[in-house]
Amino acid sequence: MAPYSQPPVFSQARGDSPPADSPAQLLELYSPGLPFTWPELQSMASDGVLTQLYQHGYTVPGTAASPQLRARAAAHGVPAPVRRRVVAGRMTAAWIYGCAREPDRLALLVDAKRRISSLRSTRGCTLHEVRLGPFDVVSLGGLMVSSPLRTALDIALHVEAERAVPALRLLLAKPELDVRLRLLVLAVEAMPRLPHKNAALEKLSLLASPAVARGPVDVEHPVDPPHSTEHVAEVLGVAHLEGKL
Repeated sequence: MAPYSQPPVFSQARGDSPPADSPAQLLELYSPGLPFTWPELQSMASDGVLTQLYQHGYTVPGTAASPQLRARAAAHGVPAPVRRRVVAGRMTAAWIYGCAREPDRLALLVDAKRRISSLRSTRGCTLHEVRLGPFDVVSLGGLMVSSPLRTALDIALHVEAERAVPALRLLLAKPELDVRLRLLVLAVEAMPRLPHKNAALEKLSLLASPAVARGPVDVEHPVDPPHSTEHVAEVLGVAHLEGKL
């Protein structure tokens, strides 16, 4: 796993399209097109001139893979007409944040308010229909990505423990991501009648320190008013995470 070049800078996604890449960023990542074709990129990678970051994205050896750079590489795997309508999530988002291995297929979240019939033919991607709250999406490297907290919540709920627990541990360990175990537990507890609720709580219990983990969902400190279950549910839209394509 490549190291961070610097802590990620998140911008809240607004409007229909993410901000454009700067010229300096464009020099860090090469993909088929100008100035090199796909066979040329493959040849340079074979010669050690470039290193493959993800699928058709290549970087100069020694370039630190930041979340912005990984997001830009993932964006090249999403057709341009679709890119503005989807959000990279789950283990794809965890990889973008440097907390999981490179995904075989991109996990893309589609807001339930959008029409998805035209997205079903998107190749190399897995689509999940969800409800996204106002704080669930950030813009990174020209791609919309689920926020670190929403990413952790989705992984706890929808990813098998073997892959979920290591990714969650890394998400919690990076202070720049600001993911807190207490908030994750509260968010899961706020979900009524959710099929994977108990399994998610069991995964989270494995991440608690011995002083905290007295039970499957126990926490050491009382909840501050701003972090109440109702507040977490409102911010994350946790009552609307069941839908899946």
